[in-house]
Amino acid sequence: MRIGELAKATGATTRALRFYEERGLLSSARAVNGYRIYDERAIRRVINIRYLLDAGLTLEDIEHFSACLDGDLPNSPPSEAGLNVGRRRLSVLDERIATLARVRDELAERLAIASGDRAAITPLSC
Repeated sequence: MRIGELAKATGATTRALRFYEERGLLSSARAVNGYRIYDERAIRRVINIRYLLDAGLTLEDIEHFSACLDGDLPNSPPSEAGLNVGRRRLSVLDERIATLARVRDELAERLAIASGDRAAITPLSC
């Protein structure tokens, strides 16, 4: 199948499919005219890539799952290595959330000071 057909079958964009291929997560053959040609297994592979992306993993994380991408990933028992990838990603997300919460609190405090009776020098003053 051609790239447009794979995109339609999986809901992925052709740009995403080309990017997955650049990252080594997807492969294609080339027709005589240079078009990418994918076999039927590519549908399952792309569905699994999107499943893992939707779960919060990055393409770098998903590279650790490349040997499993042709199977029924959502219904397969997790491996310890896969769980470790997920735990590392969760830790990164928790750190980002904590950082964003601190930034939000700082902004809220500065807005309260800037709009209150106290005169303060804040990044919001002109």
